Amino acid sequence: MVNLREKPYYLNEEQIQWVEDTIAGMTTEEKIGQLFVNMVANAEERKPENIKKVLDTYHPGAIRYHNAPKEELWEMADCLQKTTKIPLLIASNCEAGGNGGCQGGTPIANGAAMAAIDSPEEVFKMAEISAREAAAVGCNWNFAPVVDLLYNWRNTIVQLRAFNDSPEDVIRYAKAFFKGMKTQNIATCMKHFPGDGTEENDQHLIMGINEYDCDKWDRTYGKVYKELIDEGVMTIMAGHIALPAYSRKLRPGIKDEEIRPATLAPELITDLLKGKLGFNGLVVTDASHMIGMFGATIPRSRQVPQAIAAGCDMFLFFNEREEDFAYMMEGYQSGIITEERLQDALHRILGVKAALNLHKLQKEGKLTAPKENLAVVGCAEHHKASRDFADKYVTLVKDRLHYLPMTPKRYKRIKLMYIGSEATVIAGMKFESNDKNIISDLVSQLEGTGFEVDAGVPAKKGKIEDFKRQYDCVLLVLNVQGFAQYNTMRVKWDEPVKQPWYMSELPTFVVSLSNTNNLIDVPMARCYINSYMDHHESFAATLEKMMGKSEFKGRYNENVFCGRWETRF
Repeated sequence: MVNLREKPYYLNEEQIQWVEDTIAGMTTEEKIGQLFVNMVANAEERKPENIKKVLDTYHPGAIRYHNAPKEELWEMADCLQKTTKIPLLIASNCEAGGNGGCQGGTPIANGAAMAAIDSPEEVFKMAEISAREAAAVGCNWNFAPVVDLLYNWRNTIVQLRAFNDSPEDVIRYAKAFFKGMKTQNIATCMKHFPGDGTEENDQHLIMGINEYDCDKWDRTYGKVYKELIDEGVMTIMAGHIALPAYSRKLRPGIKDEEIRPATLAPELITDLLKGKLGFNGLVVTDASHMIGMFGATIPRSRQVPQAIAAGCDMFLFFNEREEDFAYMMEGYQSGIITEERLQDALHRILGVKAALNLHKLQKEGKLTAPKENLAVVGCAEHHKASRDFADKYVTLVKDRLHYLPMTPKRYKRIKLMYIGSEATVIAGMKFESNDKNIISDLVSQLEGTGFEVDAGVPAKKGKIEDFKRQYDCVLLVLNVQGFAQYNTMRVKWDEPVKQPWYMSELPTFVVSLSNTNNLIDVPMARCYINSYMDHHESFAATLEKMMGKSEFKGRYNENVFCGRWETRF
């Protein structure tokens, strides 16, 4: 059973009494409801009458939402907290800036970019800005940092979100992230236990598997989790990732077909995470619509209660509210979820709320920040910080033939080739790419500094000598990102004319605005730059450095070479 007086809660007697009194005053339906994190998916669900209906019927303990304009999200949060009986945890997904909290939030720097800077102090600043913007729209919980270790360069699900493959670095950065979030009274949620990054599969589509043996896991992922648990992280997200070595060690005789993702495996959550590693905080599942869980070998009617029985304390998202609520209730009534397990989960959930003093803020009418605080979202100060971060993280990986600097004097006429992304599925909803706006911004910035830019896509390649007379260089911009469509993302040459036939004909600059592993698809590139992010400030800093106006400061990880010799020259 959880100890609310100890790490990470450190509750006093008054706070503990509130937890006990609140649980004692709940109906069974309210207790079951506390186990769920409800997704508010759209404007219709943000309407006050629909908010009230969901709260009155299903009593969720926490809320997550799809990004929307800041004013709409503030109104939603304010309505939620004024309507609810028990204060709600409201979660953002600020992994890389305020853009993970709302539309118009400030993108700062993702994990890979932060590792390129290699400064815990800068991670703190990034987290602090993220926290300011998340708190302004009403959030008090944040699903970050990503503490996975990117050992497999083919992995694209955490390619940019993870810091890198060094446990020591990840520990340093994560500790700084915790402190930045704490400045705004936001609980952090590190993810994805037991650890992504050893393989290339995407848990949105298939169960992940961390194949490390117990000793190797202890030295890597286990080291990260143990040290950050000792640091006092309040919540952890369990991934739909199996850890067969530990399942076999902790459950001797377990059959291969019985191995489950951590979200459904008591030996991983109860025995390893809460037992061996000593985690006394709250565990939430990763999104339950992901096929890594949904496609597991047991039906959803058992998955829903089994996640709680396994040791997870909260269940992330309903598939369908009435049905999933019934599954959870039936699981409790049938004994899949024991009374002891339910009480333990409720104490952890309410313990986090008490540690954040949400019960006091509720009495004071201050669960939602004043509306004027919305001015901080996307403010000029934060965008300046975004530009400062970009100046530090943009990374020159190679310039073997000394094409740089790229100036209008040397390369007046640029042929822009852009390879973008397909739609991404997030929390069960499909989002189209922003490629048109990105291309427009790239062209505008290039032309604004004196270049002539042709971003058109001709119907055919034509004569090579004509191409060489028409242009001075090629700028190939790669913005390949996304998940829940393919298990791993690679460059897709959507037009034959874009394929890199021109690299030995004209100086070609390759810039990646997203994944860092694109050299596997353009090993012949002699000048390659990782910019990590596809927002305005990132490319502005990149262009400045390409023109020789400032130095490249970011450091690259060996993973950029994809374990291949031909990518290095």
